[in-house]
Amino acid sequence: MKSLAYLNKFLYKYRWRLIPGILFVVISNIFQVFTASVIRDAVDMVTENIPLYHLFSGFGKQPSIYAIFGYSTLLFGGIVLALYLIRGVFLFFMRQTIILMSRHIEYDMKNELYAHYQLLSLAFYRRHNTGDLMNRATEDVSRVRMYLGPGIMYTINTVTLFMIAICFMLTVNLKLTIVSILPLPILALTIFYVNNIINFRSEKIQQRLSALSSFVQENLSGIRVIKSYVREDFVRNSFAEESENYKTHSMGLVKVQALFYPLVLLLVGLSNVIVMYFGGVEVMKGNITPGNIAEFVVYLNMLTFPVMALGWVTSLIQRAAASQKRINEFLHEEPEIKSPITALHTVQGHIRFNNVSFTYPDTGIEALKNVTFTAEPGQMIAIIGRTGSGKTTIANLIMRMYDCTGGEITIDGIPVQRLNLGNYRSQVGFVPQEVFLFSDTIANNIAFSADVLDMPKVEQAAKDAAVHSNIMELEKGFETMIGERGVTLSGGQKQRVSIARAIVKHPQILIFDDCLSAVDTKTEEEILSNLGGIMQGKTSLIIAHRISTIKNADKILVMDNGEIVEHGTHDELMELRNMYFELYEKQLLEEEENV
Repeated sequence: MKSLAYLNKFLYKYRWRLIPGILFVVISNIFQVFTASVIRDAVDMVTENIPLYHLFSGFGKQPSIYAIFGYSTLLFGGIVLALYLIRGVFLFFMRQTIILMSRHIEYDMKNELYAHYQLLSLAFYRRHNTGDLMNRATEDVSRVRMYLGPGIMYTINTVTLFMIAICFMLTVNLKLTIVSILPLPILALTIFYVNNIINFRSEKIQQRLSALSSFVQENLSGIRVIKSYVREDFVRNSFAEESENYKTHSMGLVKVQALFYPLVLLLVGLSNVIVMYFGGVEVMKGNITPGNIAEFVVYLNMLTFPVMALGWVTSLIQRAAASQKRINEFLHEEPEIKSPITALHTVQGHIRFNNVSFTYPDTGIEALKNVTFTAEPGQMIAIIGRTGSGKTTIANLIMRMYDCTGGEITIDGIPVQRLNLGNYRSQVGFVPQEVFLFSDTIANNIAFSADVLDMPKVEQAAKDAAVHSNIMELEKGFETMIGERGVTLSGGQKQRVSIARAIVKHPQILIFDDCLSAVDTKTEEEILSNLGGIMQGKTSLIIAHRISTIKNADKILVMDNGEIVEHGTHDELMELRNMYFELYEKQLLEEEENV
């Protein structure tokens, strides 16, 4: 329950829904309990008047007595119906307040959790998988909502109904009250125990369903590979095994549920038998009337569902507490990267790395060691090196996805940690190594950084990225829907759309993280030529593996094992005949072999 204390702020926020909801629960239960008294009077009237009716057998008064008897019975039936209708109205208001309150809180919680996700740093997403993040924002929040809505509603309903009904029962007969409610605690404990088993097995089924869904999703995404390697039969058999596993767990749950409901009905029936027996004894003693037995039966039937709900609610609260604990773990996560409250700065493009070192916090890998370089506005800086040499880390540090663990990075002479993060990143264009496109139109993907879709700018960005002609060849042009992760486009087209997305906002700093690898040499030259005009007076940083991509750069940094081992222009580095020269010769040889 300590974890659920976090929800008190939401209950206070929606207190004017909760308080009337509680009031409606109490009123609806009062009208429900009153029906038992009406039924008692109706039964007593019948049992008392039947002898009177037979007494006037053969007399002319019998039809009149019969008419009065019928009218009275109809009147009692009408009163019961009216009471239930009034109760139904208050039950409607009860659900419209408490259940709606839980939906509002669910909405607030999802927004709060998602907003918090947006604040967390890149390191957080490296530590947690996407499925877990989604599960906490959907499944866990839904479980908490069940506690806030049905959980609270049925708890209040059970408590108030018990208090009112027991008070009414005690006024009739103390002994019969005690005897009649004896099976109810057994019923509550049974339901609680069985519910725990059901919940445990339901969790297992949910896990198997999740595994089955993941299996299907993965294999549908990789259908091209499956068909290429003729593994359809293997995948089909694997799916059958997963399905069999899911079926086995489902059957186990069905068996428990098959025993559960007959057991509940048995205990409820036992309570009624006890009331009938002991009530009959009390009637023969003259302590109560037959109507009181009917009254007690009604009370027991009223209490049966709340008792059943009590076990369900207890289990529901346990699950909600576990889910809220998982949610709290993420809500209490502090972002490693925080934006300071400072004046907005117009970026000029002066970048300086001063003895920068960086070690990834989650893996402990030292990615950079005492890296120093400068980039001026109008310059194109290229970074080349072997895989794992620290090239992408430099791009991440410039974007301030991480903070360096040693040294200092300045933008226009200001330490990057002192810049307003949102304002700074809005002036930087970044094309990542792994292209990600959203399931939306091509136009919206390119204009992703803008609040308003400006088609002339989008089209010009597509032309500068050398992808305009490819887009226009599509049936719907810029309105073509891109499939999941851009599956409808080729690798080169996806990269160029990603480049267009970066340059459409005319950034002051543009970072290319090896994003021309799937583009042919001719298209690459066209893109770089267009960038030369776009980035006049602005700073460009290009990370690449192909020397042909960067040979015209103003400055080339050669990285190895997290350090800058060489720097200079293409011609200067070729004269050194060191690592850069070796890379150039190797790539030249590979190109000749491919020809």
